[in-house]
Amino acid sequence: MLAIFLETVPFFALIGLGYGAARRGFFSETATAALTKFVFFFALSAMLFRFSASLTITEIFDARLASAYLLGTLAVYGIATAVAFARRQDLQTAAIEAQTAAIGNAGFLGLPMLSLLYGDAAVPSIILMLTIDLVVFATLLVVLVAGAREGRISAQIFRSVALGLLRNPMIMSISAGLAVSALGLPVPHVMSEFVTLLGNAATPCALFAIGASLASKSAERLAVAGWLSFAKLVLHPLCVAAAVFLIFPVTPFQAAVAISAAAMPVAGNVFMMAQHYGIAPQRVSAAILISTALSIVTLSTIIGLVR
Repeated sequence: MLAIFLETVPFFALIGLGYGAARRGFFSETATAALTKFVFFFALSAMLFRFSASLTITEIFDARLASAYLLGTLAVYGIATAVAFARRQDLQTAAIEAQTAAIGNAGFLGLPMLSLLYGDAAVPSIILMLTIDLVVFATLLVVLVAGAREGRISAQIFRSVALGLLRNPMIMSISAGLAVSALGLPVPHVMSEFVTLLGNAATPCALFAIGASLASKSAERLAVAGWLSFAKLVLHPLCVAAAVFLIFPVTPFQAAVAISAAAMPVAGNVFMMAQHYGIAPQRVSAAILISTALSIVTLSTIIGLVR
């Protein structure tokens, strides 16, 4: 267990470095936003394209793993929604809280960390789960919030969701890489070196950006944020573990990767969506801060157990 903790320390040290730089005023919120944009639109997209271009759809899509991860995540989503309703929250707030409890930082933290800890063999499973988060659950949130505000679910909602997915650089880079692979197109050496160099910037920049963004997060609504952090760090990996072992059994390696991915702290894009819709951004912000801090211990422990 200590060995696994030491393996994850450099990742969290980079997050801590970003946090310290921002807290000391050395790295401004404007600089953090610019770095996050660089990672999201360029570095991480290059990494995803490079991985996807060497894979096929059949290597990425595994029906049992997809079903297990989807079921486990839906279970946490349902639990968080039920708890929100029990606290007399409206549908929009319940949807944001469920998203906070179920969607982890698979892009900025999960892909760089797990691809290094488990090797490139873990990449297809990570891409599959990242795609499910982006396509299924981001869509579900938009549909629930927009439907609640309009009083009905219209075709316009799905049209805007589809356009948003098509513009998402992570979806675009995965699709482009798979297209290159499916068509058997050769990637010129110069292009390959360029994509590799750009993609290699994703890991340190993404981790630094996570830390810097945490410096602006507030720790309000601690009781609710604590519950959501517990749901994300403990309930989510437990539900996914139950699904991959008992309901849709997969290989031990796939199970380890899936449970580790589910143990990631709350994703930053949940806060962006909460802020965009004006729904409980403070509690989401606090949950990101708390879950990321606690994941130094919980994530190392879960990875150590499943490995």
